[in-house]
Parts: sequence; C-alpha cells; structure tokens
Amino acid sequence: MSELPDPHAPRAPYMRVLDALVEEIKGKQPGDPISSEAELCERHKVARETARRAVRIARERGLVVTEWGKGSYVAERSADT
Repeated sequence: MSELPDPHAPRAPYMRVLDALVEEIKGKQPGDPISSEAELCERHKVARETARRAVRIARERGLVVTEWGKGSYVAERSADT
C-alpha cells in the first residue's frame, strides 16, 4: 500500500505516478497489462486525469502501448533500452 502523498514533495503528482508505473513495468514482460487508470487513482490518491497523464507519458516514451477499450500493456523493449 502506498503512503499518502507528501504535500511538500517537490515532484508533481503525475510524476510520482509515472515513477511508480516505471517501477511496475520493470517487473513485467512485454504484453503484460499495467494497472488501470482506476487502480492508479486509488493506489496513489490522484484524479483520473493525473493517472491518464502518467500513462500518456509512459506511452510517449515507448514504455507502454494502449489498445482503446482494452487497456495498456508493457511495450516490446527495443535493443537500445
């Protein structure tokens, strides 16, 4: 279970969710599902848009792929990562 966010933390909430998402991805194989937006909201006590932003950035970085209506999954890792 995650601790409550520190209101004095220097990182924006979406960045904390993104950091946690990156750690989650490290323990998974390509094609494995990642936590849903609803799960991220509950776990990190953030708004849906905050969780959505973290997933979007992970997708932009090539860490996850999203299938509309199905969810987001760990992306295939490229040879240079």
